Amino acid sequence: MTIQVLIVDDSPLMRALLQHRLARESDISVIGTAADAAEARTMIKALNPDVVTLDIEMPGMDGLSFLEKIMQLRPTPVILVSGATEAGASATARGLQLGAVGCIAKSQLRMTPGEEDDGALPAMVREAARVRFIHTPAPPSAPVRPPAPEPAAAPSAALPEVIVIGASTGGVEALHTVLAGFPADCPPTLVVQHINGCFASAIAQSFDRAVRPRVMLAESDMPLERGTVLLAPGNDRHLQVASAGTRGLRCVLREGEPVTGHRPSVDRLFASLASTLGGGRGERGLGILLTGMGQDGAQGMAQLASIGARTIAQDQASCVVFGMPRAAIELGAAREVLPLDRIAPAIFTPARAAVS
Repeated sequence: MTIQVLIVDDSPLMRALLQHRLARESDISVIGTAADAAEARTMIKALNPDVVTLDIEMPGMDGLSFLEKIMQLRPTPVILVSGATEAGASATARGLQLGAVGCIAKSQLRMTPGEEDDGALPAMVREAARVRFIHTPAPPSAPVRPPAPEPAAAPSAALPEVIVIGASTGGVEALHTVLAGFPADCPPTLVVQHINGCFASAIAQSFDRAVRPRVMLAESDMPLERGTVLLAPGNDRHLQVASAGTRGLRCVLREGEPVTGHRPSVDRLFASLASTLGGGRGERGLGILLTGMGQDGAQGMAQLASIGARTIAQDQASCVVFGMPRAAIELGAAREVLPLDRIAPAIFTPARAAVS
């Protein structure tokens, strides 16, 4: 079946470039282009596209406001097309929290004649076309650190000493939900979210403003400290856990080939924690696998489960894409399968949520 795409961008050049990039794909058809939100709204109603590419900066109603309307009234897979400037990256991070399923930097859409296309945009469109919204995403609150009381913490003996999380398509929104339930003194947490590296810093900053723990990009040899969430910084290195000797644990960034098609890879992160903890200390670790396409994280989660670590996969009903959690569940690696909004309470309240 041909994937039908609507392009929304106020720049005639960018509309033409996007259309050119997609026209060469036999399974993708651009069914229309719109220059502003008003035109796009009419075309979405008339054409019912499978995927929308959306420019963030447009005259009239801006892209984020239009995205919020789409997700409230007619949930549709949206790919954000954004500049990699600080303002563009910040807006993209906000858009991903509002429910956009992917983002691509305008710098990725190279315009040099004869330069080989890396295929990122068509691949993203194909991935987005597989998204099926089961519920209308609730827009997150404004990015301000919440004043509400912290959740009741479980006894310290029941808490893991290290948490690792993996996510892909729809993951920014899912991570926002999970991290919003973490207390300020949560166990050190490392996150691999499949995302273009130029947006990683803005995503970390948006999380840092919205949740209780401190959220930042990981740097090699950073010690793992309570109350800190470290996000993999880009597409060029794998994020891993390593021993720091008597000083506990640290994170490292390692070069290497993609694993399960990704760099950074959730499998590499999970496997590194399993290796570092080793036999007899597995209960100190917790692995969480959220929404995403493909199988990244399933094998690594199996390694965590094999050493006795706690493992949680997001359930199908709350996933934007059930690929990664499904792979872990089918492998027998996920010991618990929970709805998104019950994952944090299952960790930080004395009575764990029941296994689905």
